[in-house]
Amino acid sequence: MSERMDQWLTELVRLNEDDRVTDRQLSILRAAVEVFAEKGFAAASTSEIAQRAGVAEGTIFRHYKTKKDLLLSITVPVIDEFVGPFLLRDLDTILTAQHERFEDFLRAVLFNRLQFANKYAQVLRILAQEIPFHPELKAQLKQYVTENVLKRLVGIIEHFQEKGEIARIPAPTVIRLTVSVILSHVVLRHILFHDAPWQDDEEIEMTVRFIVQGLRPDASRDQK
Repeated sequence: MSERMDQWLTELVRLNEDDRVTDRQLSILRAAVEVFAEKGFAAASTSEIAQRAGVAEGTIFRHYKTKKDLLLSITVPVIDEFVGPFLLRDLDTILTAQHERFEDFLRAVLFNRLQFANKYAQVLRILAQEIPFHPELKAQLKQYVTENVLKRLVGIIEHFQEKGEIARIPAPTVIRLTVSVILSHVVLRHILFHDAPWQDDEEIEMTVRFIVQGLRPDASRDQK
């Protein structure tokens, strides 16, 4: 695993514990990320994680009471400390830049999300696999998005609607349609088919055009 991921895992330990980060803890987290990403939570075993980490299985349980605690130690900080702040920071940057066109805004968001997914692909695979089966993760992500992201996105959409670039449909609907396309692009590119040949620049432009054309103002729609 890369030095960048080791640095990130070290930060995860610091977010969850006050103690000094040990090499053993880092080895356990590194192995857990690999096994959870490859097999999913249900099929992963603490014995395999321990074997990859080069520690006794009992060592894992001295740091984490259960396998689920180990999973949550990885995924919860991702939502709280990484996914949310990254997204909010990007929105602030985009707003400050004052993009003239909706497509420029989309292009900037999509490019940045692809970079983020490439950097943290293994952990995002775990999130994608496990969030549907763990209500506490789903509730935390939903709360974060509702409180910190949704209102900002509504403002952006309404801004471009005022400029006549987006059809006059409810902003939450625009957000759902746009996010579903961007999320699908990111998941396909870096989680499901990361080994497939991709022409990234072309794919980004086609995705942006697809969204823009689908949301373009339509006279018949606006008259309703």
